[in-house]
Amino acid sequence: MTDSPSSTFPAQALYVHIPFCSSKCFYCDFNSYVSSEGVRIAYVESLKQELAMVHDEYFGVSARPELQSIFFGGGTPTLLSISEFDHIAKQIHALFDVNGDTEWTVEANPGSADREKLSALHAVGVNRISFGAQTFNETLLQVIGRLHDASDVENSVRYALQTGFKRINIDLMLGLPDQTIEDVKESVARALQTGISHVSAYGLKVEENTPFYKWQQEGLLHLPHENVEVEMYEFVRTYLNERGFAQYEISNFSLPGEEARHNLNYWDNFPYLAVGAGAHGYMGGVRYENERSLAKYHERVALGTRPVAQAHVVSANEAMEDTMMLGLRLKSGVSKRHFARLHGREVDEVFGILIEQLQQRRLIEVDDESIWIPSQYVEVANEIFARFVGYL
Repeated sequence: MTDSPSSTFPAQALYVHIPFCSSKCFYCDFNSYVSSEGVRIAYVESLKQELAMVHDEYFGVSARPELQSIFFGGGTPTLLSISEFDHIAKQIHALFDVNGDTEWTVEANPGSADREKLSALHAVGVNRISFGAQTFNETLLQVIGRLHDASDVENSVRYALQTGFKRINIDLMLGLPDQTIEDVKESVARALQTGISHVSAYGLKVEENTPFYKWQQEGLLHLPHENVEVEMYEFVRTYLNERGFAQYEISNFSLPGEEARHNLNYWDNFPYLAVGAGAHGYMGGVRYENERSLAKYHERVALGTRPVAQAHVVSANEAMEDTMMLGLRLKSGVSKRHFARLHGREVDEVFGILIEQLQQRRLIEVDDESIWIPSQYVEVANEIFARFVGYL
């Protein structure tokens, strides 16, 4: 049995969860809370302590490992005050080597970051902003519970550009209630007009414990037919490709060189650190999830212990299955060399029979270097991924 990739490769990516929002969107099941300034200040202090614990456990007290990417997700990280964010940033700089080559992304809701805050983020090393626009249709924004309007998106991107940010992403959602293909066409066109370099386009997934799920059970949620959602997705792919945005992952498109390195770390199945309430990490061959409850999170940190609620040891076989499922999300697919480097075995030796079966059905393509899903089958990618689950 070979080691899992986390056992043999150093983590160079850090995820920081900021679980605060101005309000809860109707589709959202992320770990987030509407809370006061005092709650945020206390959270920042616990987060700094957890960062130190994670650093010391995996690298040792005196080490200062290099980070290739940092990602602040939420929630709405830009709800933090400049002072609160600065406290976290100083702790990261003290513990890790963060330099000009480090990709540092912060998620932001349009309207939650003014010029002053964006300038402060840029000053501490943040060089990439991701705005959760979701749509430019004013009615749909209200339907999904967003607080911003379309002009907020355009203004936020303009402020970011004026502040010095060159790497900006906009998230768009497909398959929203009563959304039409015309709505999608307008949204993607207006997104590109802002001057961004990256687009993430996701299909709506109705999750339990959300208002959307309750309304769906009651027959009150009118979602587009799946064929219409496929049409939306195909339009986005074609429209962006014709304008120089390459699709490098199922839901992600970028101008040349603007791919999100932090997310590529996930899809390459490399280890990554994660801190914050409800954060998920992958270190030392173990996938872990932190306490979601703020009270439990603070309690564990105050006792001087990491606030891990669940941990799962990833076997060598499971790690190889993960590498296939994650890597096949990429347009370039799974590199045979990368697989061998991670796992110490050739992919054909491990999955040869399954690969041949899928290749005969033309669901995947293979050459001497890679294995990938052809573009015409991206819509059924989940069915292809599922063939690798539990295969070994």
